[in-house]
Amino acid sequence: MAQEHIFKQFDADLEAARSRVLQMGGLVEEQIIHAIEALSSGNTELADAVIANDHRVNALEVAIDEDCTHLIARRQPTAGDLRIVMMIVKTITDLERIGDEATKIARMTKLIYESDRLSAPRFTEIKHMGSLVLDMLHKALDAFARLEVASAAHIARQDLQVDEEFRLVLRHLITFMMEDPRTISVFIDILFAAKAIERMGDHAKNMSEYVVYMVKGKDVRHTSVEEMEREALE
Repeated sequence: MAQEHIFKQFDADLEAARSRVLQMGGLVEEQIIHAIEALSSGNTELADAVIANDHRVNALEVAIDEDCTHLIARRQPTAGDLRIVMMIVKTITDLERIGDEATKIARMTKLIYESDRLSAPRFTEIKHMGSLVLDMLHKALDAFARLEVASAAHIARQDLQVDEEFRLVLRHLITFMMEDPRTISVFIDILFAAKAIERMGDHAKNMSEYVVYMVKGKDVRHTSVEEMEREALE
């Protein structure tokens, strides 16, 4: 009976940690939405809110990390249980970094608009990149919640699409800067914002790879999309 109680308590603690990861994921999604909206609309007050809320993401990472440390110390999990704990630790690291990238976009927004260097910015491509990354993150969090690997390869393919969109934005910005060197400073800030979104996609892809490792016991980092697809379907 005592052993059964220990197992049930471990499962409850593990589920509580996973729930907090999803809470953190929801906050990060909100940060992305607000950061991209601030950039595209010039809403510097919204950008300030994104910067101010970054501490909430950081605090959740610290709290969940402490929970996982205590779980390992008290329960000494092995095999699949240990993989779940490690997946949680890795996932919150990527979520925190996505939150940092959202904050970076907010800071670039303030630089762009508060200096009045750009009167009519166009962020159509960047907004499209942001939509793709939000979809990737949502799918990765859903896969985390369900321990479902089928979407991992799809997320990896979306990451390739985000990379291609970033290269397209880069080419456009370089063209604009060559045509009018006076725009170089502001377009570099926009480039930093686009790069932040591209990095978000990388982190969302990482999160999907951790799910594959958890479910399949196979590390698919640094493998091709085709290899991920094969592993997910086996």
